[in-house]
Amino acid sequence: MSRGSVAVVGAGWAGLAAAVRAVEAGHRVTLFEMSALPGGRARAVEHDGLALDNGQHILIGAYRRTLALMATVGADADSLFCRLPLTLRYPDGRGLRLAGGPPVLAFVRAVAGCDGWTWADRAALLTASAGWAAKGFRADPGLTVDALCRRLPARVRELLIDPLCIAALNTPATEASAVVLLRVLKDALFSGKGSADLLLPRRCLSAVLPEPALRWLAERGAGLQLGTRAQQLERDGAAWHIDGDRYDAVVLACTAVEAARLAGEIAPEWSRRAAALRYEPIVTVYLRCPGARLAAPMMALASGPESPAQFVFDHGALGSTAGLFAFVVSGARAWVERGLDAAAAAVLHQAEPLLPGATLVRALAEKRATFRCTPMLDRPPAEIAPRLLAAGDYVDGPYPATIEGAVRAGEHAARRLSG
Repeated sequence: MSRGSVAVVGAGWAGLAAAVRAVEAGHRVTLFEMSALPGGRARAVEHDGLALDNGQHILIGAYRRTLALMATVGADADSLFCRLPLTLRYPDGRGLRLAGGPPVLAFVRAVAGCDGWTWADRAALLTASAGWAAKGFRADPGLTVDALCRRLPARVRELLIDPLCIAALNTPATEASAVVLLRVLKDALFSGKGSADLLLPRRCLSAVLPEPALRWLAERGAGLQLGTRAQQLERDGAAWHIDGDRYDAVVLACTAVEAARLAGEIAPEWSRRAAALRYEPIVTVYLRCPGARLAAPMMALASGPESPAQFVFDHGALGSTAGLFAFVVSGARAWVERGLDAAAAAVLHQAEPLLPGATLVRALAEKRATFRCTPMLDRPPAEIAPRLLAAGDYVDGPYPATIEGAVRAGEHAARRLSG
């Protein structure tokens, strides 16, 4: 496609990636965002002078496209992230920690040294992992994570598989796609040095990419229409109109729901598939406990029916706000239905042994945080119509709904513009 005018609808991480790469390729870009702020489902919310993320995110070293995009727009990953070896540490001392070295050897050493497991537990996981690797980390498309791991001991499931599954796919293991989890494990644990490292934001997510990307785009003459919802998309021969303005190409980097609305008359089947996706919420409960400090910047938690959070983050240990802690409830459908007050009360009770006397700052729910990553999920393709593309973590691909998936989708759309 020749260089020309491009409208990018949506300034989440997919839209920002598409806009940045399209500008780099020489296109004239106009970026629409219905919110007053960029970042979509990974941005900051102001509360009593604090910048609280609307969902506490974990990035990993395998997020190479995200890190490359940050470098392009001048966001320094070394200062913005606390980089740690992959660690799933529980308050009682149990857990797994990956050390440095060749990925396979590091994984074997981590499993062999995992606290809280018997030698039979360790042998079972290593045997299962070797079997997954021998099959190229592929599985029957209809298999759930629960079925994939049914022969693993309960302790291995409880301390490793279930927490990794809910963190990566935001879908309970009983419903989650084994194919997608295996792809995540392959890329994170076995694709090279540092791939499994945890990248924990030291600052709010808006400062990690959305704000630097918006400045970068403005400096290069991109049109920025924040607080502007694209109302109508119409075909104009080989071009497109958005609310009367003509563009040579359009990238729909908004939510799947919004993209389905805009493309409904143009591509009914694509819109049906996009609108059919189902979602899983994430609740983040922020607590304050002055003077308190966790043993690690991020810790795994034993969750249960009345203990909703699976992870806790110590913002003081990350170099941010001392005494501020973020408790993350993934796969939070039941808690959203019960209400945020109930979720906050349950987290406060769960946190009491760890943070005595903690008080509630705020509870935030992202009701459509991710699509439910189930087996054989029908995800719509990136190509909607000629010169009309979709970009978002929901488009067809091998990854779950993650920041890296969104960035890759945005860059793919930008490449298609110039292909």
